[in-house]
Amino acid sequence: MELLAPKFRVLAPDSYDSGMSPRWPSDRIIRLQDEVALIEPILGRAGSPLRLVGHSYGAAVALMAALAAPGRVRAMALYEPTLFALLDAERPAPNEAEGIRNAVVDASVALDAGNGDAAAERFIDYWAGTGTWKQTPEQRKPPMAESVRNVRRWAYALFTESTPLKAFCSLKIPVLLMVGKRSTPSAHGVARLLATALPQVELVEFENLGHMGPITHPHLVNEAIKQFLERV
Repeated sequence: MELLAPKFRVLAPDSYDSGMSPRWPSDRIIRLQDEVALIEPILGRAGSPLRLVGHSYGAAVALMAALAAPGRVRAMALYEPTLFALLDAERPAPNEAEGIRNAVVDASVALDAGNGDAAAERFIDYWAGTGTWKQTPEQRKPPMAESVRNVRRWAYALFTESTPLKAFCSLKIPVLLMVGKRSTPSAHGVARLLATALPQVELVEFENLGHMGPITHPHLVNEAIKQFLERV
């Protein structure tokens, strides 16, 4: 936000159960369209044209927001959107999504057993590499473990999304699609499919980054986003 602020008005809406947003309603299933509806008032007040930036689940929400109102989105910068339903639509399981599918199952079993720490370790280590959780400073673990309690809800939204791959062919806007070469097969698989569908995609692969590249190497990812948005 600081890097873009000199030239852009930057807003960072929170998804369900994140930051200051409402808790995830327990009385109904949340889908990606519900996440878009949650942030719609912010998008509406921001005006048009918009440039959307997102990572992982947030990048999936950004894609859905662009499809919902394509006329107001001028460009998108996305780091590894996690639309796993695209992989299942391409080829039934087992497929490239098995790693994250298994991680969600294992984390869910740990949560049911009351072991939030073990659930967080399984989920975080899947995305950031084995041993990451053990190396995480103790003061940072509680909020991370708290967020992982929604792992089944995230997975449901991402694995059951019904939007077909061909729908993204309608997004005739510049899209910076960023991928970490050290990321997971599930993230690589989704990026592979989106790269074939988005008409004006620019694919950037970061040699030594994983799925958490925007957090582990923000200087590299942020600079790529800045240059892209200024160019388009």
